[in-house]
Amino acid sequence: MAKQVQFSNSWVPYVFIAPQLLIIAIFFFWPALQAFYLSFMLEDPWGLSSTFVWFENYQTLFQSSEYLYSFIFTIGFSAIVVFLSLMISLVLAVKANSVLRAQRTYRVLLTWVYAVAPAVAGVTAYFLFNRHLGLFYDWIVATGWNFAPETKAFDSMAMLTLMAVWKQVPVNFVFFLAGLQSIPKSVREAALMDCESNMRRFWTITFPLLAPTAFFLVVINITYAFFDTFALIDTLTQGRPGGSTTSLVYKVYQDGFLGADLGLSSAQSVLLMVLVMALVMVQFRFVERKIHY
Repeated sequence: MAKQVQFSNSWVPYVFIAPQLLIIAIFFFWPALQAFYLSFMLEDPWGLSSTFVWFENYQTLFQSSEYLYSFIFTIGFSAIVVFLSLMISLVLAVKANSVLRAQRTYRVLLTWVYAVAPAVAGVTAYFLFNRHLGLFYDWIVATGWNFAPETKAFDSMAMLTLMAVWKQVPVNFVFFLAGLQSIPKSVREAALMDCESNMRRFWTITFPLLAPTAFFLVVINITYAFFDTFALIDTLTQGRPGGSTTSLVYKVYQDGFLGADLGLSSAQSVLLMVLVMALVMVQFRFVERKIHY
């Protein structure tokens, strides 16, 4: 029986968690409260004066067609990235789990991408898809596709989605592979005897056992698609052409840091935070109920 550690003083546990709570308060709660306060203010570009304008910044956003398009793009882009990255990584994890020879080499080749920073991935993609020296650009044009991400919104979105999925697949692969290897050998042998079809055995036995891992990855991937793709957008498209690849988080940067409109940018930050929290709450409220741990 494992020995349980008990503290004689009730304040000791708080001492251990105090550094983490301090970090959360400084880097999350304080900026969130500051953004909430600034969302009701109208400040000059130099930050020398401010005026309390109530909900004027929020009204401006709800009446803006650019912000509405950014909202639609972010939802669609996030859904595609989450679906493709999870699907591809699950297939790769299933295949890697069945590899008998050179298994370690196979895993390393699939996970090394995770070490590449998003900004570096964006710069690399810029050269790969460049019409003057890009290798990928030559391959795409050779298929007959008049690929022009500088002027065509669909081409720019496709390029950005491809890089976002490529960057996230290794993370999902590691978790899916760990989930597959945690399934007891006795369960797999019993499933092999009861069901001859590999596809049916996967969807009826293996995948339900991976449900907790899949649910965790859905939450992580939504956060990634909403926030961590900022560096890809900034280095690869910068919202072009015509703002067609401007996500909500990148629009916060454009209006706040480039446009020097801190009030409007803060209002966008508050709405983005509320949106992400609502999505996560919906997942935990309705999706998690169907998951058996």
